[in-house]
Amino acid sequence: MLFVKTLLLGLLEGITEFLPVSSTAHLIVFAQVLKLPSSDYWKFFEVFIQSGAILAVLTIYWRKLLNRELLTKLVFSFVPTAVFGFVLYKIVKGVFFESNLLIAISLICFGLFFLVLEARIKNKQLVLKKEIKNLSLVEATVLGLCQAAAMVPGVSRAGAVLVGGLLMGYKRSEVALYSFFLAVPTILAASGYDLLKTNPAAVFTNIPLTITGFVSAYLSALVVIKWLIGYLQAKNLELFAYYRISLGLIIFILSLFYA
Repeated sequence: MLFVKTLLLGLLEGITEFLPVSSTAHLIVFAQVLKLPSSDYWKFFEVFIQSGAILAVLTIYWRKLLNRELLTKLVFSFVPTAVFGFVLYKIVKGVFFESNLLIAISLICFGLFFLVLEARIKNKQLVLKKEIKNLSLVEATVLGLCQAAAMVPGVSRAGAVLVGGLLMGYKRSEVALYSFFLAVPTILAASGYDLLKTNPAAVFTNIPLTITGFVSAYLSALVVIKWLIGYLQAKNLELFAYYRISLGLIIFILSLFYA
């Protein structure tokens, strides 16, 4: 049974990490559904499987990540997230992550914002024609500030970066690609900081389960990354908006009855 749970959580991480639907919200809620104990091992597990998703990005795009100009932009995007993450760490982990109501509201509100944004694009009020190669350092910093908003579970790191990029006129697929790249330092730093606060004994509690989650996250992320870029080259964010709103409403209703 534990093997199935770790497999499912790994798949869930890999599928949702790069989609604008909030992987954090999914992991928090599904950990509750699967009735995982709040132990040091499971806290470590949920952090560690994120590295599987990051390895998928490195597998596909490692050559692009060697570009000095891109790396400079990523540094400017990463710094705001790192600063806010460090300052607000205790609030995020101790308050935000404990509120299913907050997760539900974030999912719904950001989903509605997706719809408003796409309506503006359809009405030609916002034109998407810019490419990430033209991203300025100031714009890179703005995207980092947008990503910092994703510390609130339910917002979505990828979604926040996408919204910021679209508002600046960048093509959907271009911003999605940049969000993949920005995920590498962001998640590695956040995971590393979390691991420093984890009981070292938890790391070796159940290695086979850990490997199962890591591999399933890696393989599912490989598929999702390639699919998302193709999808956003032809379609918009409405599908994700409706999914977010539906999931948010379900969590909201359940939180009222099982508060």
